Amino acid sequence: MRELIFNQPSDDKSELEDAGDFTPRFDDRGLITAIVTDAGDGELLMVAHMNAQALALTIQTGIAHYFSRSRGKIWKKGETSGNLQTVKEIRTDCDQDAIWLKVEVAGHDATCHTGRRSCFYRTVTLEDGKPMLTIVDDDLHFDPNDVYGK
Repeated sequence: MRELIFNQPSDDKSELEDAGDFTPRFDDRGLITAIVTDAGDGELLMVAHMNAQALALTIQTGIAHYFSRSRGKIWKKGETSGNLQTVKEIRTDCDQDAIWLKVEVAGHDATCHTGRRSCFYRTVTLEDGKPMLTIVDDDLHFDPNDVYGK
């Protein structure tokens, strides 16, 4: 597979906002934020980060790859769980410093390592002046202990 090279972003705002070269703006750590939604129903599934290699692999293979900040390496989403994300569309925002992936999830149709469909399964509420978390989606699509051996 031929290596994809991204051109440096232009300082000209109109060039960033128009059609033409895709010139993603990575942060000072070499990362760009990736927002991931279900291509079918639009459900927000996860937010992750990509480096240039992960973004290139995603574009070239059509399977979502991310950069794991905690592990310091490329991560092919679903490689262990079987819940691979097939990319149906990639969008970028007006200044090309964020990516939006619309994906179809294979396997158990779950994205979160907790076994849930979405990583956004809790709400934040204020109770007696203290922020609290409440689980609003406790529907497990797979048992994380079986999949990850934890």
